[in-house]
Amino acid sequence: MSNTPVNHLYTFSRHTDERELCRLEMRAFFDKDTQENYIFSEISIDPSRSPFMKERLDVLITCNSIQEIADYVSKFTDDGQRFLIRCLNTMALGETAKIPHPDRRKIERTIGMAIPGEADMFHPDILYGVVQIGQKYLFGYLTESISVWRQHVKKPEMYSTALSTRVARAVSNIAVPHPEGVKAIDPCCGIGNVLVEALSMGIDMDGRDINPLAVLGSRKNIKHFGLSGNVTPGPIEEAPGHYDAAVIDMPYNLYTHVTREQQASILQSARSLTDKLVIVTIESMDDLLVEAGFEILDRCIAKKAHFEREVVVCR
Repeated sequence: MSNTPVNHLYTFSRHTDERELCRLEMRAFFDKDTQENYIFSEISIDPSRSPFMKERLDVLITCNSIQEIADYVSKFTDDGQRFLIRCLNTMALGETAKIPHPDRRKIERTIGMAIPGEADMFHPDILYGVVQIGQKYLFGYLTESISVWRQHVKKPEMYSTALSTRVARAVSNIAVPHPEGVKAIDPCCGIGNVLVEALSMGIDMDGRDINPLAVLGSRKNIKHFGLSGNVTPGPIEEAPGHYDAAVIDMPYNLYTHVTREQQASILQSARSLTDKLVIVTIESMDDLLVEAGFEILDRCIAKKAHFEREVVVCR
């Protein structure tokens, strides 16, 4: 039995088409990834930030049995706070099969009966989690994800070609995984799907678009969700200042005539505007990125049915 705090277990729920985007977001958050639907890291991330995270378990103890956990929690002090325990094996975690509902309730009762104090099913002060991974059982403080992004799906202004809310949220995280002290921009923001997600997570991101109607739509969407952000009209080539990170979504070249020269101009302007660029594109732009002076660090394909976008991370 080992007692190692500050190790976090994250679980993920994603569709098959989203796996690579989820892994790219993992690498941005944790500097590593896995093909499994869970990952361990010493880095603490609010699970509500990710459209794929289900929960974060702050591991207090790792044991060989549920009884060992019961013995451990029996030594807790009753400080008057009410608690609730959830077993996280509601789905298969890697090669560990889903635990049936009655067995999960039995695990929760066994541990709960051993904790000094009173349980509360509806308004607990403390939420604990327990999970089986392989032959080990982990117990700790549980933070469940709140799918804030779902509230942003329907907006006052919407484009059928805009990034989905889930992809926009993941791309925001890939661009700015750790927001403290980071200033970002979306210089081709359209109606602001990326901006809404970024601002809702506390990412300091400005918006800009060459289309003044898009700027008005973006401002309207931001205000609709009670957020505050700076969105200005104008081409990226005239954007002032310098930013730590930028997101550029370039799907519009499917629907309007954008030449390779115009694409190159956008990327060359981005090179002087930002240190880090996350570009979303329907066609390869590796040659233009390299010519603009970017180094390609990472990438993935984000799929939606038969439609694919490439997400490329550059410095």
